[in-house]
Amino acid sequence: MFKKILIANRGEIACRVIKTARRMGIATVAVYSDADARAPFVKMADEAVHIGPAQASESYLVADKIIDACKQTGAEAVHPGYGFLSERASFVEALDEAGIAFIGPPAKAIAAMGDKIESKKIARDAGVNTVPGSEDAIDTTEEALKVSNEIGYPVMMKASAGGGGKGMRLAWNDTDVEEGFEATKREGLNSFGDDRVFIEKFIEDPRHIEIQILGDKHGNIVYLNERECSIQRRHQKVVEEAPSPFVTPQMRKAMGEQCVALSQAVGYHSAGTVELIVSGADKTGESFYFLEMNTRLQVEHPVTEAITGIDIVEHMIRVAYGEKLPFAQDDIRIDGWAIENRVYAEDPYRGFLPSTGRLVRYRPPEEPWVDDGEANGRRGVDGVRIDDGVFEGGEVSMFYDPMIAKLVTWGPTRDAAADLQIEALDAFEIEGLGHNVDFLSAIMQHPRFRSGDLTTGFIAEEYPEGFEGAATGDDVLEMLAAVGGVIATADADRARRIDQKLHNEFYAPGDWTIRIGTREGDSHSYQVELTEDAILVNGETISLELEYTPGDRALTVWRGADEGEGETYTLQLEPTRTGYAITTRGAKHHLRILQTRIAHVADHMIEKEPPDLSKMLLCPMPGLLVKLHVGEGEAVQPGQPLATVEAMKMENILRAEKESTIAKINAGEGDSLAVDEVILELE
Repeated sequence: MFKKILIANRGEIACRVIKTARRMGIATVAVYSDADARAPFVKMADEAVHIGPAQASESYLVADKIIDACKQTGAEAVHPGYGFLSERASFVEALDEAGIAFIGPPAKAIAAMGDKIESKKIARDAGVNTVPGSEDAIDTTEEALKVSNEIGYPVMMKASAGGGGKGMRLAWNDTDVEEGFEATKREGLNSFGDDRVFIEKFIEDPRHIEIQILGDKHGNIVYLNERECSIQRRHQKVVEEAPSPFVTPQMRKAMGEQCVALSQAVGYHSAGTVELIVSGADKTGESFYFLEMNTRLQVEHPVTEAITGIDIVEHMIRVAYGEKLPFAQDDIRIDGWAIENRVYAEDPYRGFLPSTGRLVRYRPPEEPWVDDGEANGRRGVDGVRIDDGVFEGGEVSMFYDPMIAKLVTWGPTRDAAADLQIEALDAFEIEGLGHNVDFLSAIMQHPRFRSGDLTTGFIAEEYPEGFEGAATGDDVLEMLAAVGGVIATADADRARRIDQKLHNEFYAPGDWTIRIGTREGDSHSYQVELTEDAILVNGETISLELEYTPGDRALTVWRGADEGEGETYTLQLEPTRTGYAITTRGAKHHLRILQTRIAHVADHMIEKEPPDLSKMLLCPMPGLLVKLHVGEGEAVQPGQPLATVEAMKMENILRAEKESTIAKINAGEGDSLAVDEVILELE
C-alpha cells in the first residue's frame, strides 16, 4: 500500500480524504494557498506545502506546483478530491510521466467523459439512452438560435467542459438564447478553460438521478445504487438522498447496467458517477437519459456510503494501488435512507446572494465525522454526520466554493432521516455571514418533499417569490411567545440584581406583551404572564421545560402535550434592540418584548424611514464587474441588462427595474466590488 499520498484539494473534501488515509496508516500531504494557511485540512495533514496565492488559477489549478510538492515530500500518489484538477486528463498524464500514481480513473476515460459532446456520442454507441440535441459545438449566437428552433424550446445551453452547475443556461425562447449564449461561453472559458457550447432538449418535469460507479484495474465494475439529486437551484444541487423515492428495483437495475456498460466502454476504474435525467411525466420510469459522467468523487458520496457501508475513498486508494474490489454486484445492499444537505454561505432571504466573510461563530450540531473503519461509522453520531473544513474565526473566501459544511443524516426510513435533518439544522450555530440553514429546514418540512414528488424545478415552483422563511403554525408561535416571556423575565431579573436602582415598584415581573413578526413589522401579539407555578399565553397555560441563563445563544425547549407527550425544539437566540430574533424550524422570528403596562406607548413611536436607493444600482454581493451593458445618458427599459457581476465563478445579470436614463457610471469593467457598492446611478 502507498506510504504517503498528497491531496490536491482543500476544505472539507481534503479533510475527508485525510481521515480515511489516516485510518489506513497512510501519511498525508496537504497543499494550500495563502487564503488557506490556517485551514483545518492544513493542520490535519502530516505535512503541508504552500503553493501560491489565493486565486485558484495560481495555486490549486497549477499542475506543476502539485507535482513539485509530491517530489518535495516523497508522496507516491495524488488524490484530487473534486473540482480543480480532478477531471483534467493532462494532469493525470503529467503525474504518470513523473512516476506518481493518480487516485482516480485513467486519463483516457477522463478525456472521453470530460467532453460532453464526445461523451454523448460514446454513450449512444454503448447503448445508453441519450437526450436529443446538437451533435457538435456551436460557435455563434445565430447558429445557437437555428439549432434551438430545430430542436424546439425549451433547450439547455451547456459548456462542453462544464460541471457543478456552472456553464449552464435554460432558454425558453430566442431572447433567452440571445442573452445567454455568450455568457455561457464566458463561464465555460473562465471556469474550465474551454468555451465550446452545445445545446440539447430540456426535459420538462425532470428528475435528476445519478448512479455511483466503482471499478478496479482488473475489469470489475459495480454500481452502488442511485442517488436522487433533483432539488437544485441554478443547476447546483442542494439536497441529495439515497436511495431515490422514485426509482424502482427494475429501474435501478436498468440504469445501473447501462452505466456499467458505459464505464466499460471507456476502460474505467476508480469511483465515478453517471448522471441521468428522468422524465417525471413518465410513470413507467423507462424514459431516462444520459446527461454526463463525472470522472471523480462526488460531493454527495456520503449518502451512498451511509446506505451501503462502503468507504468509497478507501476503495479509490486501493484501486489506484492495484487491488481488486473485494465485493461483487450481488454484495451491494441498501440499508435504510440517507439525506445530505449542503450548508452554503449564501443568504436565501436576499435571493441566495453569496455571503462571504468571517465565521464569527461556528458550532455544528455534532463533532465532524470521524472515520472509525466501521460500516456504521459512515453514518456519524446517532445518524448525524458532519463533513466540514471550516473553523470558528476562519473565513469563507470569495475565491472558492461557498460551502460551509455537508450535513448527512441516516435513518431506517426516509421520514426518519428527514426528521433528523430538521433537528440537526436547528442546532447549527452560524454567525458572521448569511447561510441557508433556514431554507434547508424548510425543504425538509415541505409536504411535497415529504411525499417524494420531486423535480429539478422544485425550488422555482415552490418558492417563486423567493424565500421568506418556513411556514410556522400557531402552536410554534405560542411556544415562542412563552419562551420570550421566560427569557425577558430572566434578563430583567439579572439587570435588577446588577443595578440596585431597579425596585419592584417600577418593575412588573413576568407580565409582558410580545409581538412576533417574521422580518419587518409585527404580525402576532400575545399577552404572556409568568406566575410562580405557570406560564400563561393569552390566558391559556402552556407547559414548557427549559433552562435559560442570560447570555445563552442556543436553547433547548420541551413543550408538553396531552398524556405526557410533547415535542423538543432547538432555538437560536439573537438579541435585538427591542427583544430577540429567535430561529427555529426554518424561520427567523423577531420578538418585540414590551412590559404590558407600557406596550400601548410603542404604537406611537415614529419609525425611521430607510434611505431611497431606487435610483442606484447596487452590487448585491462581493464580486467582479465583468460587463457593463449600458453607458451614461442611455435610456433603459424594465428588465434590460445593466451589468454582469461574477461571484463564486457564476455570472449574475443585474437588470433595470423601471424605465429610466443612466445618469452616472461609478464602476468599470474589471473592478472588484463590495456588497452594496454603487455601480451606476439612474435619473
